Amino acid sequence: MAIRRAQAEIGIIGGSGLYEMEGLERVREVRPATPFGRPSDALILGTIDGVQVAFLSRHGRGHRITPSEINYRANIYALKSVGVTRIISVSAVGSMKEAVRPGDVLLPDQFIDMTKRRVGTFFEQGVVAHVAFADPICSRLSGALFKAAQGAGATVHRGGVYLCIEGPQFSSRGESLLYRRWGVDVIGMTNLPEAKLAREAELCYATLALPTDYDCWHATEESVSVDAIIATLKNNVALAKRIIRAALSVAAEPRTCLCATALEHAVLTATQNIPKETRKRLGLLLGKYLEKP
Repeated sequence: MAIRRAQAEIGIIGGSGLYEMEGLERVREVRPATPFGRPSDALILGTIDGVQVAFLSRHGRGHRITPSEINYRANIYALKSVGVTRIISVSAVGSMKEAVRPGDVLLPDQFIDMTKRRVGTFFEQGVVAHVAFADPICSRLSGALFKAAQGAGATVHRGGVYLCIEGPQFSSRGESLLYRRWGVDVIGMTNLPEAKLAREAELCYATLALPTDYDCWHATEESVSVDAIIATLKNNVALAKRIIRAALSVAAEPRTCLCATALEHAVLTATQNIPKETRKRLGLLLGKYLEKP
């Protein structure tokens, strides 16, 4: 499957509290079919300050889908199918460090995957690929978000480790204290396998993490609760929208990062050994490599 005409340049995946983007013009909804089922919701296409964007509500409008139920493969595939080359992921997180306060912004550059129930690759059923994931965040895209956050007056932390747990329950106190000893910066439930699949799809990916609480490790703060999260999110989401809008100018820059060629040497299966149905299913991802002599 080839992209006939790019309908969007930047994809925005909104998490808890971020279900839409102001400033969108020429708005329309599309529901791309994918070989992996339905995405979380329709893609909202439009332009912001002349940049073509595709917005996707990760949990579905109305927050209907748990972190474990999200069809991450369909979401990433759908965004790529409309021409997206860069993804900004917006995620509510818990802070695991005193210095990262609720209301701040953190731009992680590493992940730890503690999920248990999720499919984390496009490559199965007769094809094997191993993409490099040592540096899971696109530094150029994250850098654009950092500059935009500074310009928006945010207290922003660049770099850090995002620990992704299965959920939907928050951590026990014992788990939270253990993760603190590991030295992680924030904890969330949604950025994996999302980031892994974005790399397999050769998309630039960066996370705008919005701390809402101190999980349950903090001795003098109340343990995390939905009420506390929602209260902090209202301010965080308004700030996130300003940051995203200011960072969209990165779309004008050419992609010189390794994200764009992540699959070039990753596929181990000989082309002639890849089943016909698998080739068809992954044509959007592998087409340019399968056509090579």
